[in-house]
Amino acid sequence: MKLFDVYPLNNITIEKANGSYVWDDKGTRYLDMYGGHAVISIGHTHPHWVKRIEEQLNKIAFYSNSVIIPLQQQLAEKLAAVSGKTDYQLFLCNSGAEANENALKLASFHTGRKKIVAFKKSFHGRTSLAVAATDNPSIVAPVNETDNIIFLPFNDVNALHECFVEEGNNIAAVITEGIQGVGGINVASEIFLQTIRSLCNQYGAVYVADSVQCGYGRTGKFFAHDYAGVDADIYSMAKGMGNGFPIGGILIAPHIQPKHGMLGTTFGGNHLACAAALAVLEVIESEKLMTQTAENGTYLIEQLKAIPELQNVRGRGLMIGFDVPEAIKELKKVLLQEFKVFTGEAKPNVIRLLPSLALERIQIDEFLKSLKQAITVLNHNSV
Repeated sequence: MKLFDVYPLNNITIEKANGSYVWDDKGTRYLDMYGGHAVISIGHTHPHWVKRIEEQLNKIAFYSNSVIIPLQQQLAEKLAAVSGKTDYQLFLCNSGAEANENALKLASFHTGRKKIVAFKKSFHGRTSLAVAATDNPSIVAPVNETDNIIFLPFNDVNALHECFVEEGNNIAAVITEGIQGVGGINVASEIFLQTIRSLCNQYGAVYVADSVQCGYGRTGKFFAHDYAGVDADIYSMAKGMGNGFPIGGILIAPHIQPKHGMLGTTFGGNHLACAAALAVLEVIESEKLMTQTAENGTYLIEQLKAIPELQNVRGRGLMIGFDVPEAIKELKKVLLQEFKVFTGEAKPNVIRLLPSLALERIQIDEFLKSLKQAITVLNHNSV
């Protein structure tokens, strides 16, 4: 049997990881400035995270949601403390797509409506409604197509107003990333998020804050949406939530009421997942990683802006993007192959940086040195 070939792969086999470094099967060390799609939040194989999972594995790894699982309540309480969303409710699942799927379904249950407002360049997942609300027709199968999604320009307040005037009483939810990740590190303006909140209040719609990639402290605040000073009705979470252990969830405002059977999951909130997620929050809190992220992100962005070849450096905290001009379009490839640095990309010409929140200043300087050297190599080759 062979693997279903859907991933374009780098010819690298990673066998070991620690902090912000990974090692391949030949013993070569790489600096990880991508964190496996923003998943590594507290550093690879953090000892507290490993210990938490090991201890839980020796007790019980899994039982279903038909019994009381105290770890779930412990996770909810720690999430409330670290995120500041103290009066919200928690539903646990397994991934970001599943989190958004449940968020939109819950919004429709709550409002009795069908229409969802999403935005150009959005990415919300690859399952049913989540992929329908994703602005990428190439990954939307015919069975996923629906007339219930309204796509608007991102950060366009006027278009949002016009849409609600026309469709407001049919709109169940507005879903938006606080910073678009796959779309190219596009930061939602504060007035844009405040307008979503205001219009959802006015028309009785649900504000869904997709925080799968831009949440969990990555921007220096727990949710990127928090910069706007307003609360969403539902926050979706996943990637950094388990530091590599699969877990997702949604935080649900108190005015949205549950009933038995409206949502469900087999593996969501299992014992091991909760142990991993608790470890992440404990490390974020004890090591003050959100403060560190804000400070290091500001430093890194300032240093990147000083490199003349890079265009439109943007982002918050350790969720950073910049445009790569044609002359150095092979920058990501050269960084990986010649300088042993993992970065991410967004089409057509954006490099994304999504490292661990525990990234240290010395590692930032190491990256900047490699980046400048890679640009020099590319400039030399283009002459």
